[in-house]
Amino acid sequence: MAGSEATPPAILALGEPMLEFNQTPGEQERYLQGFGGDTSNFCVAAARHGSSVGYITRLGRDAFGQQFLELWQREGVDIRGVGFDPDAHTGIYFVTHTDTGHVFTYFRAGSAASRLRPQDLPPGLIEATRYLHVSGISQAISNSACDTVFSALERAHSGGAKVSYDPNLRLKLWPLARAKAIIEATMPLADYFLPSLEDAQTLTGLDDPRAIIEYFLARGAKAIALKQGGDGVLVADSKERTRIKGHTVTVVDATGAGDCFDGALIARLCAGDTLVEAARYANGAAALTTTGFGAVAPIPPPDAVHSILKNSA
Repeated sequence: MAGSEATPPAILALGEPMLEFNQTPGEQERYLQGFGGDTSNFCVAAARHGSSVGYITRLGRDAFGQQFLELWQREGVDIRGVGFDPDAHTGIYFVTHTDTGHVFTYFRAGSAASRLRPQDLPPGLIEATRYLHVSGISQAISNSACDTVFSALERAHSGGAKVSYDPNLRLKLWPLARAKAIIEATMPLADYFLPSLEDAQTLTGLDDPRAIIEYFLARGAKAIALKQGGDGVLVADSKERTRIKGHTVTVVDATGAGDCFDGALIARLCAGDTLVEAARYANGAAALTTTGFGAVAPIPPPDAVHSILKNSA
């Protein structure tokens, strides 16, 4: 277990980890085992970029759950908020690469994390953290998990924590009408709203990034980092708009790049950066993570991020 009982992590995330099998090129089709789940990826990224971070989730009593425990312990992620469900499994997914991008196939129905309930939240841990990160995926996987996210937000607010929220829209998990209603209800409860451009376009029906920003601000978003892949990031709040250019890299696999961005962003905010400074750093980290396979293995160390930022200045 990372961290001491007397020192809660500065950052917490809540959600579902999933073991990853990622297709790799070659004469014989192979799947490289890795780790995924947006909020687990977030935790690893935040930890690699210097923050104390903990995870709240549930695992199955299976080999995959054990591998996650070992991953988090290697990465220095606090596991006080991790519980076990003896009657459920740890989720898995496969990534297949096509000419049009990567395709996900999930085996998560009935997973331990999808059975999360508000009463499973560890007492006192959320109230003591500085930042809580939540995801639309966690709200989509079950009604009880959705309720748990809202309960966690209440606890974060009661303790004075800042909240970051990535809608991570997955229409295989819930219909657009419900997704839009839940996301727009959650957005004003967050201090930092972190959508991808693709998700934002689907949610708003708009194409132009600046029009999307205005749409979200009008519906209660406080500060937004609109992730645009290779085109960079548009950062906005009620007072200003800042465009951060993308980086030119050789993209191998974009799986988890948005999660890496989120984790690096909150780590840098926790370290005292402004939102624009943190977004510029996170933009570099996310670009680098696309240069390798998998969601976790390519998450870069800080020195690599500083190097790409220096070279692009």
